[in-house]
Amino acid sequence: MQAYTRGAGGPPAATWSSNLSRDIRGPRNVRLVEFLRVRRICLVGAGFIARVHADALRSIPGVAVTAIVDPNGEAARQLAAATGGAAVHASAEAALAAGGIDAAHVLVPPDIHRDAALPFLEAGVPVLLEKPLAVSGEQCRALIAAAGASGALLGVNQNFVFHPAFQALRRMVASGRYGRPGFVDCVYNVPLAQLQTRQFGHWMFAAPLNILLEQAVHPLSQIAALAGPVRELRALADAPIEIAPGLPFFPATSVTMACARLPAQLRYAVGQPFPFWRLSVVCDDGVVVADILANRAFAHARTRWLEVVDGAVSGTRTGAAILAAGWRNLADYGLSQLRLKPRSDGFFRSMQDSLAAFHAALDGGTALETDGAFGADLVETCERIRDAAFGTAAPAPAPAPAAPAIRPEFRPDVAVLGGTGFIGAETVRRLVAAGQRVAVMARSVRNLPPVFADPLVAVHRGDIRDAAAVAGAIAGAPVVVNLAHGGGGADFEAVRRALVGGAETVARACLAAGTKRLVHVGSIASLYLGPDAGTVTGAIPSDPRFEERADYSRAKAIADAMLLEMHAREGLPVVILRPGLVVGAGSAPLHAGLGFSNNDQDCIGWNAGRNPLPFVLVGDVAEAIRLACTAEGVEGRCYNLVGDVRPNARDYVADLARAMGRPLRFHPQSATGLWLEDLGKWVVKRAGGRAVPLPSRRELVSRGLEARFDCSDAKRDLGWRPVADAAEFARQAVAAHGR
Repeated sequence: MQAYTRGAGGPPAATWSSNLSRDIRGPRNVRLVEFLRVRRICLVGAGFIARVHADALRSIPGVAVTAIVDPNGEAARQLAAATGGAAVHASAEAALAAGGIDAAHVLVPPDIHRDAALPFLEAGVPVLLEKPLAVSGEQCRALIAAAGASGALLGVNQNFVFHPAFQALRRMVASGRYGRPGFVDCVYNVPLAQLQTRQFGHWMFAAPLNILLEQAVHPLSQIAALAGPVRELRALADAPIEIAPGLPFFPATSVTMACARLPAQLRYAVGQPFPFWRLSVVCDDGVVVADILANRAFAHARTRWLEVVDGAVSGTRTGAAILAAGWRNLADYGLSQLRLKPRSDGFFRSMQDSLAAFHAALDGGTALETDGAFGADLVETCERIRDAAFGTAAPAPAPAPAAPAIRPEFRPDVAVLGGTGFIGAETVRRLVAAGQRVAVMARSVRNLPPVFADPLVAVHRGDIRDAAAVAGAIAGAPVVVNLAHGGGGADFEAVRRALVGGAETVARACLAAGTKRLVHVGSIASLYLGPDAGTVTGAIPSDPRFEERADYSRAKAIADAMLLEMHAREGLPVVILRPGLVVGAGSAPLHAGLGFSNNDQDCIGWNAGRNPLPFVLVGDVAEAIRLACTAEGVEGRCYNLVGDVRPNARDYVADLARAMGRPLRFHPQSATGLWLEDLGKWVVKRAGGRAVPLPSRRELVSRGLEARFDCSDAKRDLGWRPVADAAEFARQAVAAHGR
């Protein structure tokens, strides 16, 4: 069984525990529960969605998470600790052998749903599967057959059927106030972070069907709940984009459906800049609308007045309903932050109610709408949409690649760790163009650009926190480039383990292998860059007051200091490169160095936005890395990589807006104002009982990037020549984002 990175029935086959001597809610509320009948839940998979399930289950009486299954022992133990001490198992078989499981929530990646769920179903244990039920109609039927044979309940967590705005729409339609329903229309227009950041190794990009199973099942589940199962459909896809050689990705499709109860249509599009998910039911005497992302339901209806007056009166009623929902959601958020009300956002409530429906069905009190048959219908509908819309343009799913074996005959000149990302891919291109043999290690090796299929490149799967994987990837390479960051975390200790621990693992591997040069690519975030920082050169050390900085900056500063100390004490042949704001094709248009964004249209500046910013083109960073691999006399030195063209935030956002044809806006702020705002949020969170660190004013001042950079040392020692022509910079950094 591989590591889990996420996330028709009969009578319940659960057994019951009547002798639990621990608190079913964890250590916060200790009490004896021997008199309670508690359903013991096994969470299969310990990723993000498993934590959401664990949180949602706390609100359901009579259940307790008592077992976690995941081959990733560390992830399983962390989740077990968060659930009050559940038992940890490496496999479903081990969990079943240990006993004490009354139901399982299977929360693993979709392509292993069937294999992860079958052992439980065959043992008669009820199973709730995360959506989609499986990755094919055939696999769905296998699950349903297993559930039928053992009598175990099978459900699918199509939680958006239980979204509060959608449930409000269903009640409004059922009331009859707006007449008989005649037609269902859905517009699903949402961003897709993995598409923007080019994380094409994600499962959803492996085959055109997968994105439908990953995303389209959400609106399709709501359509099915209203209109019934799909009987006939027609589908038309927008033009695909090629994300890997020979692999098209279809970001948008329009589907017209004849369903069992009502006709329906769906406009499905992902990777869109404006998030909008609206479901409308057209009735004889009105239109009922659910705005899912805004969590509100309202109606367009007539009044008794003349048409000229009706427009004003009915519009006022509709507007008032929208306004009331907006203020209600804001009040709920504030009360939940103060811990005066449980978490009540639409997504979390949909999860709570979906899980509660499954367990209510187990209790025998209600039927389960989202059972195995419901989930199977959705999967088969996605297959029909694929066949109708994509046709021969949709290749068969590629099997998950096995971990590439190290080719004994391949002797790399350079090993690049984290070499498939934004900077890494360009670095590999530069090295290959120079005739270098390159070993690349990355956590995901699926759907890579063509350069990674070059004979001069050998690709290995691995994580920099895995010492054995690092040692295998760098074996025989005289030069190692570390671009990997090791992942993130929810708190500083997790970030430190990833960034600092990963950097140390690589450094130790290089010392053991006798590597001649380690090029560590850090960030200018490790430096203090406020207006009083003066002129910053490569000789400036990391922020000496790093303990006052945010988690990422703090970890970067510690990592740089650690590597330099290893150079001084142990002879580590390291050179540290600190790129500035790296831009170019493949980067996010609104770089985080400009400010923070609540959406991808408005940039809230770190300051007034008038100071030059330390931009650098991705090609220039890759060239500096290539040069640092062979430059003489640079061990133990640090070099900042900032280009010669440095527009300010206001001008850069304005140029982006013109190039993209979008109304992008820059909103100037002050570091003090931002700090006071963060301080207010901190007070609210602390009042709600949450242990959160005090916001750092030094971090916000440094993010303004008002320090002056002098990169003459990098130009002198590395022979680096970044782009100096403003028009060429604009072409590569700004025009690359134009349509």
